[in-house]
Order: sequence, then C-alpha cells, then structure tokens
Amino acid sequence: MADPQAALLTQVRNIQSKTGRALADLHAEIAASGLLKHGERRSMLMERYGLGYGDANTVVALLGKTEAGLEGATPVAPAPAGDPLAEIYTGAKASLRPLHEKVMAVVAGFGPFEQAPKKAYVSLRRRKQFATVGPATLELIEIGLNDKALPLHPRLKALPAGSMCTHRVRLGTPAEIDAELSGWLRAAYDAAG
Repeated sequence: MADPQAALLTQVRNIQSKTGRALADLHAEIAASGLLKHGERRSMLMERYGLGYGDANTVVALLGKTEAGLEGATPVAPAPAGDPLAEIYTGAKASLRPLHEKVMAVVAGFGPFEQAPKKAYVSLRRRKQFATVGPATLELIEIGLNDKALPLHPRLKALPAGSMCTHRVRLGTPAEIDAELSGWLRAAYDAAG
C-alpha cells in the first residue's frame, strides 16, 4: 500500500517546482489576498501559477495546518537579497524578467508612479494601485489592470468583483507589448491619478 504522507510530500515538492515558491510563501500569498472562500483561493492559485485543480486544492487544504512531515518539501532556494525582481523572477521564471522590464519601460513613459514589490509581483501605484506585473506561469507574465472602463476585448479577462484588479492580460512575447496594451496601461494609469 502506498504511503499517503510520501505521496503528499512528492505532490508538494512538485507544486513548489512548478511555481518556484515554497509552500509557506504560497500560504502567505493566500493570506495576503484577503480571499476567504476555499474555492476563491484555489482559483487564485490556478490563475496566478497555472496550477491544476488538485495541486491548487492541496495548497489551500494545507493552509493553517502544521507542516510536520513536509520538512523535505522546501527545495526552493532563496533568491539573492536586495533586488526585488531577482526574488520574483528566480529559477525557471528568470527568462521572463526581460519581458517584465519592457512592460515597465512602457509604463515609465506615462509619468511618475510608485513600484511596490510583493512576493510574486510588483504593484504599480499612483493615488491607488493601477496595475500589477508578475509571472503568471513559467512562460507568461500577467498584467493586472485596475480600470472598470476598459472595453471588452478577447485579450482582456475581466476579473470577479473583489479581486486586486478589474482585468488581466497575459503575455509571453515582446510583440504582445503593443499599442493596444499600452493604451490599456495608460487608461489604468490615468484612472489612478
């Protein structure tokens, strides 16, 4: 008969490899999200990290429980201190950093704003948050936009009420940083003015 604890340990290790985050970091991110329902938390992990239903469900189910027996499930090495982007774009996600920097170059052309690095993304703020930028999966970055007036568009996904942003767009190539995306970023920037 298979050992359930060993299977759980293997699953947690695989989740950490997929996300590039330790289990404790994922739990901290869930807590910081303000989401209270199990399904909302699971959906956030599925959207943000591209986890499957079962993996995201396991992370949420382990929230608040002792991690005894999971000591071996911390293969994620800490990133070098000092550079917040190095902490966000570490390991397999390091290749996404140039894409992040190209998005930031577009936003820098709009005028002054504040960058508030978080564990998994960077919050962009004026009077209020207008956007977030960070890795969504190992191959895509996600830009969260805060502007209820954005038009319906196939590239834009409207997010549920109560989310950190009103819309999101994911991209994986520099060609996707086009005039259309720049316009949405600019509209969110202006709305936060």
